[in-house]
Amino acid sequence: MKALVFAAGLGTRLKPLTDTMPKALVPVGGVALLERVMRKLVAAGYNDIVINVHHFADQIRDFVAAHDNFGVKVSFSDETDLLRETGGGIRHAAPLLEGGSEPFLVHNVDILSNLDLAWFRAQHQAGDLSTILVSDRPTQRYFLFDDAGLLVGWTNIATGEVRSPYAGIDPDCCTRLAFAGIHCISPDIFPLMRDWPEKFGIVDFYLSVCRTHAIRAAVMPGLVLHDVGKVSELSLLDKLNF
Repeated sequence: MKALVFAAGLGTRLKPLTDTMPKALVPVGGVALLERVMRKLVAAGYNDIVINVHHFADQIRDFVAAHDNFGVKVSFSDETDLLRETGGGIRHAAPLLEGGSEPFLVHNVDILSNLDLAWFRAQHQAGDLSTILVSDRPTQRYFLFDDAGLLVGWTNIATGEVRSPYAGIDPDCCTRLAFAGIHCISPDIFPLMRDWPEKFGIVDFYLSVCRTHAIRAAVMPGLVLHDVGKVSELSLLDKLNF
């Protein structure tokens, strides 16, 4: 099974730590974020893992080599020439992810959770383009879903902005859920990305195709999720058991 770990980000929210190391190697409870995510993936059966790299890329390569590739096949999607954002990062990794019809997992390196990855993979339905992990938690930006759990739009409640391929959509008539930075994606996505620019966000892409391709919500009961975003929060996460 294939997975892509997003580890290319600059980690600006974790400065000054990320002035000398990539976000992926910032430790939580003495264990680097990347190691936590890699061990979770390997335990779930993912044996072909791609890591995208940009900021302090050589440190990440050396870290993985020092851990004997965590016992699985590891490849690197090199973005040292240009940080391509989430959508561009997925497309840039296509040569390493294509092949076969099975969906691949995308996991942000700074997301720590108790997500059951086998459960999540099972939520992906044949014919769907992507299944995205979402949860009912307070934030400013939400995906909007219809009664069938399919993506129909996006909103920023702080500004009142609404984006959707459906004219006149009413956010109050939709289910509003926060994205958790983990997706299960069909390889059918790559031809749809072909004409997009080198650098683009996956939210923009999903909103552009959700009218014609199923982007489905997955909500795991009892999900506990931490987006590791501030140095001041690291000590509070030291006792995490996932």
